[in-house]
Amino acid sequence: MWEIKHSKSAAFYDRYERKGGNTEITHYCPGCGHGVLHKLIAEAIDDLGIQDRSILVGPVGCSIFMYYYMDVGNISASHGRAPAVATGVKRMRPDAIVFCYQGDGDLAAIGGNEILHAANRGEDITVFFINNGIYGMTGGQMAPTTPIGQKTTTSPRGRAYEVEGPPLRVCELLATLDGPSYIERVALTDAKNHMRARKAVRKAFQNQIEKRGFSFVEVLTACPSGWKVSPTEAIHWVEKNMIPVFPLNVFRDRDSKLATPSAPPKEKASSKPQASPEIAAQAPPAQGAVAKGEIREVAMTLSGFGGQGVLFAGLALAEGALRENLQVSWIPSYGPEMRGGTAHCHVRVSKHPIPSPWISRPSSLLAFNQPSIEKFAHEVLPGGLILANSSMIDALPDRSDVQIVGVPAYETATNLGNAKNANLIMLGAYLEITGAIDQDAILSAFVEKGVKPAVLKGNREAIEAGRRLVSGTRLNSNLA
Repeated sequence: MWEIKHSKSAAFYDRYERKGGNTEITHYCPGCGHGVLHKLIAEAIDDLGIQDRSILVGPVGCSIFMYYYMDVGNISASHGRAPAVATGVKRMRPDAIVFCYQGDGDLAAIGGNEILHAANRGEDITVFFINNGIYGMTGGQMAPTTPIGQKTTTSPRGRAYEVEGPPLRVCELLATLDGPSYIERVALTDAKNHMRARKAVRKAFQNQIEKRGFSFVEVLTACPSGWKVSPTEAIHWVEKNMIPVFPLNVFRDRDSKLATPSAPPKEKASSKPQASPEIAAQAPPAQGAVAKGEIREVAMTLSGFGGQGVLFAGLALAEGALRENLQVSWIPSYGPEMRGGTAHCHVRVSKHPIPSPWISRPSSLLAFNQPSIEKFAHEVLPGGLILANSSMIDALPDRSDVQIVGVPAYETATNLGNAKNANLIMLGAYLEITGAIDQDAILSAFVEKGVKPAVLKGNREAIEAGRRLVSGTRLNSNLA
């Protein structure tokens, strides 16, 4: 005798504990297609054996709480920015299976630019696009995909061609680009279309497993609550009013793996200044303390006034780290003023992948002025380092759990003949104390950027002067 057992996919949590309330059900409205599509995605993840390396990128929309239900890696993105976030994740984790789950308002409106460029680049990600022709989460407003004649809260007389224009057909638009590998539109209406959607979901994942490039599956589904109809009527609405406007079809199916980039053309003789023999002879790879494993990582904040070269100093450190084959992130923040405003940046350097570029508790602070000390000194981790530009800082923080070193950066730079090099004086002092990055890795970056020999000479002198100011001072811990 046959026994049929119904069980939940392993890619779903047993109970939706994060949700609160009834942990056995989802938050979706009756008749909504999100639950069905979640099931198709979860089953595909199970059957393909990719749960342990799947990463969901979910932005704003009814499905924003998809991570309540699906037991995979997940990242929340800003409204419409899921393809950009997914691109970054996939490039950092090329073996991961990265997929976006986006609604029509999110993807086709505010995220239109993001999806176009991710598709055009042929990013090796999978995108599921849920099209119900309405902003379901925020009150039923007209979406880019709302059919002509459909009434919404922002088109109460129905969408008019002469006023709002025709609905946007995303599959057809993306199919004009060279980058995508697979584009298909399916619908969640009857059993036949459910099976077609199931196959499309699996193919989109399989393409990524086989590194075939950008895959895009548009799913037509109902929004009974937004449309103010019953679930049954909503299914008929999809069949009658959406499928004729958005025909079900395979718009692209390129059955080949990602093309291997061809070798770059030979460069013509460059007129940029080349590294001097002195620099070339002193710039062996992987000389910094991070690269050699003596310091586990750099997590640094640099702060000062606009025009002090704060951002440049952080960028110089990051560029040098890149030339030691390290993982790097650099995030600038500055006011609208050309000079005199506030400016700071965060720099991370590590031998390992960097999970987040943001730094709330730096291990090192390079403070160029008094406001920087007042704003950031209390955030430095115990055992960390504070380098203070003593030319502009009078009151040092009262902390005995960090190493504080004063550097008369402006007086020293002025004595060298260029006060603008005070930022490199500070950078040189940091390099001397921590040994985090090799000095010549930074100078070689200047050469590659086309810095003139005379300027390069001044940069080297400033860095070395900063090192002499703190010669003999070493970091007390392995924080940098």
